Amino acid sequence: MTIAQACTIAGSDSGGGAGIQADLKTFQERRVFGTSVIVAITAQNTKGVHRIDKLPHESVRAQLEAVFDDFNLGAIKTGMLADETYIREIAHFLRQYPNVPLVVDPVMIAKGGAALMENASLSAMIEEMVPLATLITPNIPEAETITGMTIKTEQDMLNAAKKIQVLGSKNVLVKGGHALNDDEARDCLVTSEGEVRWFGGPRYDTKDTHGTGCTYSACITAELAKGHTMIEAVEVGKRYIDAAIRDGLGIGHGHGPTNHWAYRKVEKSHDD
Repeated sequence: MTIAQACTIAGSDSGGGAGIQADLKTFQERRVFGTSVIVAITAQNTKGVHRIDKLPHESVRAQLEAVFDDFNLGAIKTGMLADETYIREIAHFLRQYPNVPLVVDPVMIAKGGAALMENASLSAMIEEMVPLATLITPNIPEAETITGMTIKTEQDMLNAAKKIQVLGSKNVLVKGGHALNDDEARDCLVTSEGEVRWFGGPRYDTKDTHGTGCTYSACITAELAKGHTMIEAVEVGKRYIDAAIRDGLGIGHGHGPTNHWAYRKVEKSHDD
């Protein structure tokens, strides 16, 4: 039996709801062996980000070399990459692995509002990471930042996805969790073949949504590592994050984490 393996390159979340911690929990739930490269360490909890410490570049390079030298990675995910210098360095390293699916989650702002990507990093993200991406997964504010357009309608979401695809990402998933309507959270996927797919789910009245972007993209990464198609991977990812939000944990005093094991209760009704 071959065990699927994946790597997350991101920041550490001491509160456990997002970042490296969320990614590894999600990989494990999807029966994928997770490895990690930590770019920065955050001191945060459900109430906010209190401190960010970037690791030395030498440490990040050493982690990359150690992981990629030994493991048979089926997919890679990037999250918070700290600043322009790390983005360019990590992109340079990843160019050695063009055949490994890369999911780019362009983390820019924490749930509590703290900036996790410096303004100078946006051009590096667009120039370096987007062209390498097999899939990029911006939410609406991130898609607005990348494209420079305002997104008010689902047609705007589709137009933004197509604009980002022109920048180089093979597939683009614009997530609609930042409400365009009150009843449903709909995400727009534009595939490398030009197919447009919408993935809908109910909107839940909850404050426990910390780490949803990390968790959603990590699940997609895990499914790609197992050899699933892009549409199959996003379908599972959408069901997974829906369950994680719906079956909340009630942890913390701010924006609480999602429930990374909630999908166990519903996945029996779907083929793995």
